[in-house]
Amino acid sequence: MDAAPRPLPHGTRVLVAVAAAVVVFAGVWLARDLVAPAAIAAVVVIISYPIRRPLERRGWPVWLASTAVIVVSYLILAVLAVLLVYAAAQFVRMLPDYADELRATADGVLDWLQGLGFSTPSAETATGWLDPAVLGQAAVGIADWVLGLATAFFFVLAYVIFMTVDGARFRAAAAGASARLFGDDRRDGIAVRYFGGVRRYYVVNATFGAIVAVLDGLLLWAVGVPVPIVWAILAFVTNFIPNIGFVIGLIPPAVLALVVGGWPLMLAVIAIYCVINVVLQVLVQPKFVSDAVGLSLTLTFFSVAFWAFVIGPIGAILSVPLSLLVRALLLEPDREAITLRRLTGESESTLHPPEPAAEQGRESDVVEQEA
Repeated sequence: MDAAPRPLPHGTRVLVAVAAAVVVFAGVWLARDLVAPAAIAAVVVIISYPIRRPLERRGWPVWLASTAVIVVSYLILAVLAVLLVYAAAQFVRMLPDYADELRATADGVLDWLQGLGFSTPSAETATGWLDPAVLGQAAVGIADWVLGLATAFFFVLAYVIFMTVDGARFRAAAAGASARLFGDDRRDGIAVRYFGGVRRYYVVNATFGAIVAVLDGLLLWAVGVPVPIVWAILAFVTNFIPNIGFVIGLIPPAVLALVVGGWPLMLAVIAIYCVINVVLQVLVQPKFVSDAVGLSLTLTFFSVAFWAFVIGPIGAILSVPLSLLVRALLLEPDREAITLRRLTGESESTLHPPEPAAEQGRESDVVEQEA
């Protein structure tokens, strides 16, 4: 009889997993136009799904509880779609009204750079982004992006229905899924921890994003920056981009403030964002996010660039849930990957969970008997 094959060393298993992940990521990159809508739908369903269980406890049939989850998911998507379309429409409509001011601002910045000693070509390159034609092309690009998003929106709506229906069957087998697939015999299996982490992450981000958006919008309106509601919506959306979302949300209103009010107004806008956004988004929010999902700040920052490259701009917003999914699939099933999991920022309570009370009771009985 042949001897049983020896298991691969831990280091070899890690290398094989990394190689397989590279192949998977390459496939995801090639199919990113299909994967991105599915990822959006999955996150929305995960957020909405907890309403199912209370409804079923009240006697609702499975199909009616699933319909409620779909309705809540559609409401979330509808609110986001209205906000994005409204902000894009206001931005596109605003540009022609400030074409002359944009050109004058570009000429002023060009003269200032030349006065500092920059050559004319270098100065023109630095100020080219203030050209109304360039910004007009950017506006058209934004409009095309919104149109493409609307096209993908149909697939998102369909995915929500299918994932919600499949979720009912998944929940029926969830109790033993972790034990069968990953050898995880803990009560809070890998899948349950992942779904809970995603929900906590978006609750924290939505809460801080709403606070930041309201404060930014009110203060921009107070200092006289045009269409402050557009920049408030932008601040809310970019709050879901870890670490660099603050900078992305600051640039457009700061540039517009320079155009309509000169350097003093631009500096005022930067000061407003630094006081509000830096304090809340950079100093306070990361602590709550880290506690909610257990990802290190370095990995969170890297995940933004990585997932934006893999599936496009939407990857920056979905970077944390996608990184949590990779960790759940590659690292958490491996009980020997404690060091790698600790490097990702996973909490010690998850790495070394307390033993169930029943087992602790049995151990105490054994100790007493031995005594």
